[in-house]
Amino acid sequence: MSYLVDGNNVMAQRVGWHRDKPGARRRLLGELARFAREAGVTVEAVFDGAPDEFFPDGSYFMGVRVFYAARGSDADARIKELVEASRERRTLKVVTSDRALADYVRRCGAQVVRSGEFRGRLDAAAAARAPERDPRGGVKESELGEWMYYFGADPEDDE
Repeated sequence: MSYLVDGNNVMAQRVGWHRDKPGARRRLLGELARFAREAGVTVEAVFDGAPDEFFPDGSYFMGVRVFYAARGSDADARIKELVEASRERRTLKVVTSDRALADYVRRCGAQVVRSGEFRGRLDAAAAARAPERDPRGGVKESELGEWMYYFGADPEDDE
């Protein structure tokens, strides 16, 4: 299974992403690389705008293939080209929020995942990887007994 991601649509799911577009692009590529590794899938991302100087069109970033819209065009047109060139459309999932593009992709035989839904998947995966934390800060609940023993306190003691 492979994913073709409309990068700007997914980035736009975060407030303020446009303040640092290159940074938002790199953060998304990092998230997509983790997603690809953990899910065991192939991921390609298409972005609007000029190519990043460090990741030119067609290059790879940690296993994620990076594409850009052609000059004078947009990412949707590039995504259409990539879908048309795909040999495995039945297993291709295109991530976009653009209705016209989603309709076109479905007619080509590929599946569509809404950008907001995909952003939710990425966020959920990141939360699952995050270490267990006490909301007040401090010691993890699972380590409390060990620390109390270390400091000579009995967990059964009353305060």
